[in-house]
Amino acid sequence: MKATLIRIGNSRGIRLPKPVIEQCGFDQEVEMLVQHHELVIRSFKQPRKGWADAFREMHECGEDELLDHVAETGTSWDEEEWEW
Repeated sequence: MKATLIRIGNSRGIRLPKPVIEQCGFDQEVEMLVQHHELVIRSFKQPRKGWADAFREMHECGEDELLDHVAETGTSWDEEEWEW
C-alpha cells in the first residue's frame, strides 16, 4: 500500500484508512519505533492491564487460594536428599 506524507503544521503525517486501523486494532494511542530505517507502528498495549483489579476481585470472592500445595510443604527429596 502506498501513502503520501501530508503537512501538519511543521510536521508531516500519514492518513491511515479505516480498514487498516480496524485490522491493526488501533485505539487512541499507538506505539512507534524505528528499526533499521523502517517505521513500525503497532497497537499500544499495556501488559497486565487490569490484573490488579482481577486479583482484588478474586480475593474478595475467596478464589485466591494457592493450588500448588507441594511448594508450601516441600517434598521428601528436600528433607532427605538435598545437601548443602
